[in-house]
Amino acid sequence: MTDEAGPSVARVALTALTLTDFRNYGHLAVALDGRSVVFVGANGSGKTNLLEAVSFLSPGRGLRRATYDAVARVGGSGGWTVHATVATNGDTVAIGTGLQPDPGGGPRSRRIRIDGDDAGTSDALLAHLDVLWLTPAMDGLFTGPAGDRRRFLDRLVMALDAGHGRRVSAYEKAVRHRNRLLEDFGADPAWLDAIEQEIARHGAEMAAARAGLVSRFAETIAALPSDASAFPRAELALDGPVEALAAELAPAALTEDFLRLLRDGRPRDRAAGRTLTGPHRTDLVVTHAEKAMPAAQASTGEQKALLIGLVLAHASLVARAGARAPVLLLDEIAAHLDPGRRAALFDRLDDLGGQTFMTGTDPILFEAVGDRAQTFSVRDGRLEL
Repeated sequence: MTDEAGPSVARVALTALTLTDFRNYGHLAVALDGRSVVFVGANGSGKTNLLEAVSFLSPGRGLRRATYDAVARVGGSGGWTVHATVATNGDTVAIGTGLQPDPGGGPRSRRIRIDGDDAGTSDALLAHLDVLWLTPAMDGLFTGPAGDRRRFLDRLVMALDAGHGRRVSAYEKAVRHRNRLLEDFGADPAWLDAIEQEIARHGAEMAAARAGLVSRFAETIAALPSDASAFPRAELALDGPVEALAAELAPAALTEDFLRLLRDGRPRDRAAGRTLTGPHRTDLVVTHAEKAMPAAQASTGEQKALLIGLVLAHASLVARAGARAPVLLLDEIAAHLDPGRRAALFDRLDDLGGQTFMTGTDPILFEAVGDRAQTFSVRDGRLEL
């Protein structure tokens, strides 16, 4: 396939989706023909639930960041399943994930099966497809708390580096351990030394991966023609001491410098009751490139367009890096776009060459899509073509 994403990008598409006891769906089985998909229906009909189900075909807790228990249907079995057939240039794979019911109420973990075989971890999903999303909850990304931007940033990195999620989890666990040790004035200093070495190692890897994403994103943006889109270009930067060092130091030196920051900061961190330096406090800085203006200062409409442009550029980067187009989930994407921008968005999605799932309350919002997508009417847990 030759498109905006590159001359050798494979198309990945879901050709079947089956849900059991997922949110408001007791059982749903839908055949897809490989085109993009539009779900149209009233608020509360279950459109976003369908996108959330597809988002569970990637590592993590899906586009709502829900706990696994929370997505089980009320009045259902207590468990849930999402199953999909995924086609890549003619080759198909069956992917299933879910939570098994447990009448005894014991601890449960999400299971993943690939072609009927148990997968070791959710990272196994990344061998078959990349799933990216944009939801209305992300509209306040530029003006909201830094933690939301960090999670967004790490999700961007994970799409290019499957191991990043494990690094983040290990780092955050180690930071919590250090915070407890700092509270214990009688703790052996050797324990602090050991945990700070672990924090420095994982933190340096995190910072380097984030810095690498920002650099590659800038290259992708620079490669786009000036008239490539109706959406403004976003420039990304990282505001954090460890990431600043990552741009200058080799990995070993970065780890040592971060370790020194941790050791020197013990008295301050003990007084504060928490670790004050590290990638867990980094902020993602987004700038409206054409106006050289912080995204937070742009109008609401500009922020929406900027966010869409950012997600589309990232999708292009992921497609080039992995030689396959990602599956995009765009919830209520067209509601606040004028007709010209809606048409430009659909053309950009076409150029990316992948399958996109979109939702909306009014079919007129998707008139410009034409026959490039299957359109389903969603009503009370039922779908109709």
